[in-house]
Amino acid sequence: MKSRVVFADEKTKEAYDKLKDPRTEDKRLYEWLNRAFDDLAENAFCGIQIPKKLIPKEYVTKYGITNLWKYNLPNAWRLLYSVAKDEIIIISIIIEWMDHKDYEKRFGY
Repeated sequence: MKSRVVFADEKTKEAYDKLKDPRTEDKRLYEWLNRAFDDLAENAFCGIQIPKKLIPKEYVTKYGITNLWKYNLPNAWRLLYSVAKDEIIIISIIIEWMDHKDYEKRFGY
């Protein structure tokens, strides 16, 4: 199911925009995220759904989400997003991305 990809907040969008700078080593991460955004635009449910009981309370409080999805990026990075509906448009809301170590810490693994 096609979706529109948006950022959860301006801070996340600014972090993404900073990755565009070709002088940074984050250029590859920027490319990986773009590929993930393209995949999400084609199918909002292409990631792996996180069980509701594992959704960090911080995300529920800050973003008011009721679902959370994980998209695996190369080199063990993770993209976390939520899926919402705005009338008949499906929206993929980008929450954050992190390496596997930070992902495990966030989810208490």
